[in-house]
Amino acid sequence: MTKLQAPRIEALKGKVTGAVILPEDDLYESARKVWNATIDKHPALIVRCATTSDVVCAVNFAKENGLVLAVRGGGHNIAGSAMCDDGLVVDLSPMKAARIDAGARRATIEGGATLADLDAATQAHGLATPVGINSTTGVAGLTLGGGFGWLSRKYGMTIDNLESAEVVTAAGEVVRASATDNPDLFWALRGGSGNFGVVTSFEFRLHPVGPGVLSGLIVYPLSEAKAVLRQYREFMAKAPDELSVWAVLRQAPPLPFLPEAVHGQGIIALALFYAGDPAQGMPLIAPLRSFGVPLGEHVGVQPYTDWQKAFDPLLTPGARNYWKSHNFSVLDDGLFDAVITAIQTPPSPQCEIFFGAIGGATSRPAPDSAAYAHRDAQFVMNVHGRWDDSADDERCIRWARDFFKASAPFASGGVYVNFLTADEGDRVRAAYGQNYERLARIKRQYDPQNLFSTNQNIPPA
Repeated sequence: MTKLQAPRIEALKGKVTGAVILPEDDLYESARKVWNATIDKHPALIVRCATTSDVVCAVNFAKENGLVLAVRGGGHNIAGSAMCDDGLVVDLSPMKAARIDAGARRATIEGGATLADLDAATQAHGLATPVGINSTTGVAGLTLGGGFGWLSRKYGMTIDNLESAEVVTAAGEVVRASATDNPDLFWALRGGSGNFGVVTSFEFRLHPVGPGVLSGLIVYPLSEAKAVLRQYREFMAKAPDELSVWAVLRQAPPLPFLPEAVHGQGIIALALFYAGDPAQGMPLIAPLRSFGVPLGEHVGVQPYTDWQKAFDPLLTPGARNYWKSHNFSVLDDGLFDAVITAIQTPPSPQCEIFFGAIGGATSRPAPDSAAYAHRDAQFVMNVHGRWDDSADDERCIRWARDFFKASAPFASGGVYVNFLTADEGDRVRAAYGQNYERLARIKRQYDPQNLFSTNQNIPPA
């Protein structure tokens, strides 16, 4: 910002109830940090919003002063869309309030909340909605990209459970989007990422879940991975919607239920979750223990909120991360060969490759029922390149890209937009498939100047 704009910043400070953070302020360095440490951006100012009115002021200020605008919810996006260089960041992190109507099974939660905030509020009433698997993820970014997790086979994508949203548009207007209010905007928000406005609150449909759920890990040695993956494929083809099992290949972290000699060795872990009565789930998961000779397991009934945080220690903020992702309608033996080859030589002990089983309820809506198009995806694969030292950037990124190429012949062609990195703008059309052109038209209606552009961007038609 130039000295000429200093009076404008002072005027902005007088309008907002939250904080306006500048590069010379003590809070600036922490305020510009996001989950992925490879993102190192320096905005001109960060408006830490406390109210929807603050968001309106910040959006209008960016527009009137010709500033690039970024929006921070949880700050967890792999591509770093929460930050920008030399522009303005609308920081929603103080806006976490939740309101639960247990009788109607509805939750309303603000745009700065994390999954942990939402889960804690809903589980107080024995309710939940499908969200992701890392509790520090932001509700806003997850939802706007589609959202899936342990409950999705039973209850659908996060967007399939979205009832309405409060949105600050590029025009600085506060509107409601739902099936009856601004339905075109509501359609676009359900998977269209951050392209259409700042969502200041979400209203979700809730379902009875927990508080105790059957969940846990069964771990096999990497030497048995191909046999395990083949049986996993057959098992999931017949599994009820209530049962979700993901396959994770990596080096074994120091889990207390694994022998110390196994720590650091290659493993395939089956992460399981049953969305129903644990007593009914117990016999259903029994076959998972006979896919080979397990190295160990930790399976039982635990609070849903605990399971939602189970993978947090492997995904703490501050590490360097690079992802590559594919969707799959089927899992081919050739894919198994490629993944086993790749995971035998990971560039860092934190790297992993997982197959998240979706299908079930996620497959039932029509592909054009919302912006998220990939209802044929039965599995979403993500390559987690993760390391600590910037000197390792090149080889860790190369490893992820190499496996991405090796696995491409077996993929269905689509991709989950929340897993796209900053260098994958060329895959945005693949993320939306047949829905892209309609999204571009809606973008022209709600954001004709492309103010919301620091994302996996859909330019106005």
